[in-house]
Amino acid sequence: MPEDPQQPQTVVKPSRNPYRAILAIPGAKQFSAAGAIARLPMSMVGIGIVLMIQQIYDSYALGGRVSAAYIIAQAICSPQIARFVDRKGQSRIMRPMFAITAASLVALILCAALRTPQIWLYVFAVLTGATIGSVGSMVRARWSHLLGDPRKLHSAYSFESAVDELCFVIGPMLATILATSVTPTAGLIIPLLAVTIGGFWFLSLRATEPPPTMPEHGVTHRSVLLNGGMLAVIAVFIGMGTIFGATDVATIAFAEEAGHEPLAGAILGVFALGSLISGLLYGAKHWLSPLWKRFAVGMVALAVGVALFVFVTSLPMLAVVMFVTGFAIAPTLINGNNLVQLLVPPSQLTEGLTWVGTALGVGVSIGTSVGGQRIDAAGAHAGFEIVLVAGALSVLVTLASLWTLRRRTTGANHEPQAA
Repeated sequence: MPEDPQQPQTVVKPSRNPYRAILAIPGAKQFSAAGAIARLPMSMVGIGIVLMIQQIYDSYALGGRVSAAYIIAQAICSPQIARFVDRKGQSRIMRPMFAITAASLVALILCAALRTPQIWLYVFAVLTGATIGSVGSMVRARWSHLLGDPRKLHSAYSFESAVDELCFVIGPMLATILATSVTPTAGLIIPLLAVTIGGFWFLSLRATEPPPTMPEHGVTHRSVLLNGGMLAVIAVFIGMGTIFGATDVATIAFAEEAGHEPLAGAILGVFALGSLISGLLYGAKHWLSPLWKRFAVGMVALAVGVALFVFVTSLPMLAVVMFVTGFAIAPTLINGNNLVQLLVPPSQLTEGLTWVGTALGVGVSIGTSVGGQRIDAAGAHAGFEIVLVAGALSVLVTLASLWTLRRRTTGANHEPQAA
């Protein structure tokens, strides 16, 4: 039916704020908010396990081993879960997964509180990690499903990276305060509530859920790990994670040596705050330079920044250097996730995004372990030396992979059509 020319027409002025524009899409605010809540466990469960076990069993070593079991289980199982999510749908796969996650967290808390034999701590930590999946990847998959414009998708990924950083600003500090000031198990109560409330709320929002992408008859998908470009991004993300893990333990040790251990959480929060600000600023601008080149520049900038850690002599100096260096984090992570968008087909997007998230977690585990050993042997600055080495190796891997990334992303166009 043609419009009546006599009726006044409503003109909607487009917003100059790219974040306001994407969040105005029906359902976007809801799934992004639910996803933010459901992502809190990624920054709280590992440290919550360590704090809980250390206070109840009086053993940092045991806490570290149980936390490592959780991280390893998540690293192994999350990409496999993501493959089923891509093919069967988010809600169908993740409802039972989240139920097991919640039950396992409850069991882990009870086992620690009752001081059961240590084997049960490992059992329920592994079950928690094996079923928690990657909410951040599923959130980004929803944005990719809804947005056909690469500029808007860039803004959406930037916004979600800022949400990730906000989780890492709030999560560790909240877990530490609860575990040390309320009760040892309190640091895991918030992740339990987050995965229950946020996770099931997120899955209930079916209108924005990407449809399952079953392979066509006779067509089989190759593993994303057979993609040279994906392997390059995964390798760089492992290096970045190693930087973050070693930075965490070195900062805690540095603050302890300075006699101000409680300030370590605030300084790490400053690191994440710099990243959060840069992520929002980066996502508000449309960039014309090639994505692979921006990814390389960001990695070099991050390595240069963390190299300065070895020269700091005071906590205020460390906070300033970390805040400035933090500005290189979010843009590099955003560019890495955007590279995945170009490297894998839409039917494997959740799997691809989960692999790079898993790589980051594996790197954090490596950095925490190796950095902790060097700190025990030679003090906090030895931990910062591990950060420096990880940064240098990450740059070398990035530079070595530029030809592959350029070849595989030039002219790639896997962006889905708007729903």
